Amino acid sequence: MASAMPLELRPDDHVRGPEDGELIVVYADFTCPFCAVAHVRLGERRPPVRRVFRHLALKARQPRAVAVARAAEAAARQGAFWAFHDAVYADQGHVDDPHLWALAERLGLDVDRFEADRRSEAVAARVEAQTREAILAGATTTPAFFRAGRPDPGLYHELVRSEKKNAPARNEGGPERLNI
Repeated sequence: MASAMPLELRPDDHVRGPEDGELIVVYADFTCPFCAVAHVRLGERRPPVRRVFRHLALKARQPRAVAVARAAEAAARQGAFWAFHDAVYADQGHVDDPHLWALAERLGLDVDRFEADRRSEAVAARVEAQTREAILAGATTTPAFFRAGRPDPGLYHELVRSEKKNAPARNEGGPERLNI
């Protein structure tokens, strides 16, 4: 089913990490607990990686997935994508609208502009296009990782194993399978 390799950087990508770091494209959902674990583990990786965040938000999987993805893009329009990203993953239990508005305010965003952008057709189209791209590239879980031009479904478990070396035992689960 893979029809395109989504590894190439685009000018409008959300990129974090050193220019010379290993490039990892992550398709994720802000409401996915496994994506939150991956976010933390990628940030701890040594040597540091250069990661690209793209959306894989399906309302059928989680009712707030698309709304939160659109809120992240609205924050990005005010230069606060990564701050918003980090805050949502740190507190996934608070992703309803009043909490998103409060977060936008805490980040110093213009909340009226944030809300207008969140509901805009341009933001909706971006989230939908990235989600469609992920599925066409063969993503079947969140998070979905691509590195060296190919899907890397084993990276999540590699990240969790590195966590287990330094943390008490707990239910590690695994990436959430998409029902598409």
